[in-house]
Amino acid sequence: MTPTTPSDPTALPLEQKAALLSGQDFWSTPPVEAAGLPSVVLTDGPHGVRRQVGDLDQIGLIESVPATCFPPAVAVGSSWDPEVAERIGAAIGVEARAIGVPVVLGPGVNIKRSPLCGRNFEYYSEDPLLAGVLGAAHVRGQQGAGVGASVKHFAANNQETQRMQVSADVDERTLREIYLPAFERVVTEAQPATVMCAYNKVNGVYASQHHWLLTEVLREEWGFTGAVVSDWGAVDDRVAALEAGLDLQMPGDHGAGNALVVDAVRSGRLDEAVVDRSVRRVAGLAGYVAEPTDGFDADAHHALARELATGCAVLLKNEAGALPLAAGQRVAVVGEFARTPRFQGGGSSHVNATRVDDALTALRAVHPDLTFAPGYALDGAGDATALREEAVGLARDAEVTVVFAGLAEADETEGVDRTHLGLPAAQVQLIRAVAAVSARTVVVLSSGSVVSLEGWHDDVDAVLAGFLLGQAGGSALADLLTGAADPSGRLAETIPLRLADTPSFLDFPGEQGHVRYAEGVMVGYRQFVTVDRPVRYPFGHGLSYTTFETSDLQVRAVGDDAATVTLTLTNTGARAGRHVVQVYVATTAGPVRRPARELRAFTKVSLAAGESTTVAFELDRRAFAYWDVREHAWVVAPGEHTVQIGRSATDVVDERTIDLAGDVVVRELTLQSSVAEWFEHPVAGPQLLEGFLATMPEGAAEMHAGMLQMIGSMPMRRFAADFGGAIPAEELERLMAAARAAR
Repeated sequence: MTPTTPSDPTALPLEQKAALLSGQDFWSTPPVEAAGLPSVVLTDGPHGVRRQVGDLDQIGLIESVPATCFPPAVAVGSSWDPEVAERIGAAIGVEARAIGVPVVLGPGVNIKRSPLCGRNFEYYSEDPLLAGVLGAAHVRGQQGAGVGASVKHFAANNQETQRMQVSADVDERTLREIYLPAFERVVTEAQPATVMCAYNKVNGVYASQHHWLLTEVLREEWGFTGAVVSDWGAVDDRVAALEAGLDLQMPGDHGAGNALVVDAVRSGRLDEAVVDRSVRRVAGLAGYVAEPTDGFDADAHHALARELATGCAVLLKNEAGALPLAAGQRVAVVGEFARTPRFQGGGSSHVNATRVDDALTALRAVHPDLTFAPGYALDGAGDATALREEAVGLARDAEVTVVFAGLAEADETEGVDRTHLGLPAAQVQLIRAVAAVSARTVVVLSSGSVVSLEGWHDDVDAVLAGFLLGQAGGSALADLLTGAADPSGRLAETIPLRLADTPSFLDFPGEQGHVRYAEGVMVGYRQFVTVDRPVRYPFGHGLSYTTFETSDLQVRAVGDDAATVTLTLTNTGARAGRHVVQVYVATTAGPVRRPARELRAFTKVSLAAGESTTVAFELDRRAFAYWDVREHAWVVAPGEHTVQIGRSATDVVDERTIDLAGDVVVRELTLQSSVAEWFEHPVAGPQLLEGFLATMPEGAAEMHAGMLQMIGSMPMRRFAADFGGAIPAEELERLMAAARAAR
């Protein structure tokens, strides 16, 4: 992609090298003609390109070049379909090339720790596997079109409250099992051009200057070779960030940070080799700079957005076949969102859409005689009672009433977390009033995260969760409501009965500058299924207009720590549809508490009516592993592991149990290791017990088990001293050496 081969940028004067590591304005790096390096423009765009117009020294959230607003990540997550993510990424790449943008900032793969996070609309899921697979697909599509991606926000950026300085206090196992795997998968499988660091601190250290995250994990373990860019304004200490592994500070700070870098090198506090290292990485972004193309087909991309959006909405409830709407039915449509659609979130990812479809117009194309009433005002103005009574009057005469409800953009936006899960009171009152008089009531929801269904759910016949579907979402919803498309979305996040039931409830958004991730690995559905807590709708849930059955499940162990899974999937209904096969693993083996089940594989399958197909999965060792904080490594515990096929995280339709040899972990022994660890050690333990009993009086063997219960947690150093040297020091040294040799 590079138009010319640049000379070695590390040969530049120090001042120019430092300048290359910071933006020249809000959105671009400085060109360096001496090294043949063009300016590189980086713009927002997880679900559409936001190319600012006008003054690039300002953030410019309002004015941007028209671009297609594709379904945001909240919708793509519900698709459970990497093809959807990849096609969106590819289309964004095409549009970015057309308007001269070499790097588009996305996707966001942060975990939905709490449904209150104001930026959840930019993230895929509460599950790291689902988020990672979709994020990697997006990067492949975008970079396949010649435009660099920036996976963000690295790491543990799961709230907007105090996001620029809060410390996310997370234990090692939880980081490794929940908050890092999506980034790991994107980096190792898709090689993004950049990784964007988060604003927040992780365990007291700003992510922008976190050496363990940016260098030890990201580069040394995962092999990342691109550039680490800061979130805009995330750098606290310019020199410390550079040393930690952050390469590009954005936006520019009028040279203040560059001067600090130069001073640090010249005073000997910073090795110039560190500067050169980052210069090479930032210079590599020039490989994405190319001449703008002739444009893009806006109509074709709008049609693509509509097609993909139909695969993202989730049919939560459909009693007595309320949906799809039948031809000739008397249909009433209620709710301002039907004609004034909510299709994206607020903040830096806001796209200036090329056009916007509304569901009301699209439905009228199929049901020209439908009636409409706004039901409520989005700005709260107007007579709420009069608006509601008008809608109730239409619903009373209809065979089916479709109520469009949801959250306004101001309710969920970058920089602010929500405080509750409820819909606006006027909308809840409207739904209940309509349901009381309408023969059938369907509710269509538009929101960037889950909302509470309590207080009205049981009164209605069907619920379609559209989340945010992008600029063609109105037409896509009409396609789903009328049956032109079959709903195939599945929940990527749990819908709880109460906010207080959510795992992070007591520790979100934290206090006094810290947020404790006290729920550990029990995030989202992991906790709900482990403690058997009821929910309104579980992770993975979603209905179709057809039905599916699985059969012939076979699970075979492969070696000591992997397995293959095959099954037959059949469309048992009367129309074509798509089904998500969800593979979970459950085990109690090992020394740590595991979630009752965890998603370990999935695929989305299209089948005609009556058609069957064989579906196969390969589960590698990570599918069965936990992160061992003593070994600082992934470990597969020996023992039974159950592979489960679920319609959701709570609806297991079949399972098979296999026995895996797993990993034999020989622990290192020190004098600080507990007495129990010494006696239970596979190498040192038998020898220790034999020698110990030889020095003890008769009957000591019978006392051994009881002794371990009482003093098993005592460090061996204290035990050896307090019990009169019953175990000679030289013997302990010999046993420690033997244990080390066995590792």
